[in-house]
Amino acid sequence: MTVANTSSAKTGSHTKRSAPGFWARTRRHPGFVVGGTLTAFLLLAAALSYFWTPYSVYEVDMDAKLLPPGGRHWLGTDAFGRDVSSLLLVGARASILVGVIAVGIGLVAGTALGLLASARRGWVEELIMRVSDFGLAFPAILTAIMLTAVYGPGIVNAIIAIGIYNIPTFARITRAAANSVWNREYVLAARACGKGAWAITWQHVLPNVLPVLIVQATIRFAIAILAEAALSYLGLGTQPPQPSWGRMLAEAQTLMFQAPLLAVWPGMAIALAVLGLNLLGDGLRDVLDKRLASR
Repeated sequence: MTVANTSSAKTGSHTKRSAPGFWARTRRHPGFVVGGTLTAFLLLAAALSYFWTPYSVYEVDMDAKLLPPGGRHWLGTDAFGRDVSSLLLVGARASILVGVIAVGIGLVAGTALGLLASARRGWVEELIMRVSDFGLAFPAILTAIMLTAVYGPGIVNAIIAIGIYNIPTFARITRAAANSVWNREYVLAARACGKGAWAITWQHVLPNVLPVLIVQATIRFAIAILAEAALSYLGLGTQPPQPSWGRMLAEAQTLMFQAPLLAVWPGMAIALAVLGLNLLGDGLRDVLDKRLASR
């Protein structure tokens, strides 16, 4: 009986200490569930706009301008008679396009620079960090204004500006995370076995900093959507006739007393997209943290 009870106690304690799986943790995290749902709606809206929209966003119908929400136009029409719900669906494309490419630029270039700084140390690390500090002094909007002055406004220049702004952020985060990995016992053992710096970086450092980079990429995605909306609002981002949430806000500001809902719909779309991505990033940070997995 004593042996059986001892065995059962060990089994029970082992069960209590074992951490639930990744998907089980995500289902128990309300922030991750809400953020994932909002992000899924954003992606679904952008994908749906490639196959179907209630009306064409490029056709002007002045007889139907500034109509209130109704059965024919679910969210009403703008000053050119275009269907607002169709504009919101197609406008999600620009937000996702800018976010994916700009964050991708920052992620790839910044991660490479951060890993290089952590692996080489010395003057290489100092040079990369000082250049990163210099890059952080130029926000995406300021960089876009400079590019616009030379090359003219457009979504490509907006993507380049936001991507350049993301590089120093990813470089600094990667370098900080990689430095902590370089002090781990298994890395010291790999160095003692004769492995080179690049082999250790590829086999040990990069896999261990990936969770941090994934969380940061999700958060930077939300910031990129805000930056794209701001640039389009200023006329530096997506250009007509391509719909954009930021430009919808700019066009609605002159009609605030005639049709205030024209500013509400794109504002809500931006707010929900940013909220969803931020909640998703916070949820990923929690469920990917091994120290929180057993709680």
